[in-house]
Amino acid sequence: MAKQSAGLLLYRRAGSDGGDVEVLIVHPGGPFWKNKDDGAWSVPKGEYDAGDDPWAVAQREFEEELGQRAPSGEPTDLGEIRQAGGKRVRCFAVEGDLDITEVRSNTFMMQWPPKSDRMEAFPEVDAAAWVVPAVARVKLVKGQVPFVDALLDAFSD
Repeated sequence: MAKQSAGLLLYRRAGSDGGDVEVLIVHPGGPFWKNKDDGAWSVPKGEYDAGDDPWAVAQREFEEELGQRAPSGEPTDLGEIRQAGGKRVRCFAVEGDLDITEVRSNTFMMQWPPKSDRMEAFPEVDAAAWVVPAVARVKLVKGQVPFVDALLDAFSD
């Protein structure tokens, strides 16, 4: 069975009229992603098992990756996509704000450098950014771009 993840796309209305939208995206930590930018960013998300509540998982993973609780609010279900590697990702959107200067991610351990027998800790997320949808479409991994479009579609309904 394909792995499943749940994520939370936080958005805020910017501009003097409140009409412009920005979304919060995160850059994965660790040496593999260090010098990658376009097509490397993600929605804060994490894996879950069958029977888990995807919305609860999205909130938990948001807090783990950003070090701050997810803003309260009624979530909008943006649906589910299948990424190129087969992982299914379900995403929810919530309106809110977050100070990205206060991001403190959890860490993971991996052998680094490879074949060195040395374990090193890396942050799961090494950066967060508020971006407009056009920038998000460039920065996000290709498979997650439909979540930005689903969010914008939800505004037009």
